[in-house]
Amino acid sequence: MRTISGHCHCGNLALVLETALAPEELILRECACSFCRKHGARTIADPDSRARIVVRDPALLSRYRFEHGTADFLTCRACGVYLAAVIGDGDAGFATLNVRSFDDQAPFDRNAMPVSYDGETAEARRQRRRERWTPVEIVEALASGDA
Repeated sequence: MRTISGHCHCGNLALVLETALAPEELILRECACSFCRKHGARTIADPDSRARIVVRDPALLSRYRFEHGTADFLTCRACGVYLAAVIGDGDAGFATLNVRSFDDQAPFDRNAMPVSYDGETAEARRQRRRERWTPVEIVEALASGDA
């Protein structure tokens, strides 16, 4: 397994992705929605991987929903960085990760596949995300350090 890590600018939000794929093998997407365009987001997801998002100060975590309201777009209230979009499905969670928050940007300095989900119903969107996004766990950091 390979580990890819990242964080927001101030370090309040951090992520770790564990994947069997090399970064160059992960499909890089560029969503056409206004949120992703305004944030310059480029995202990856791998249903065979797993991710962990660590939140140091939950008061500085912003969960933004728009349009169908089917996902939470996680940004840091302190520095404004968009880290990931997540959905919950019972006890499971799934995410697409913004590579702009990764520590090593070099493997993602390449063309991204443009995608548009216009016309997709809310249920079709949820189903696609359950099938294609990365399983994720969101945890709060322990008071004495990292979780």
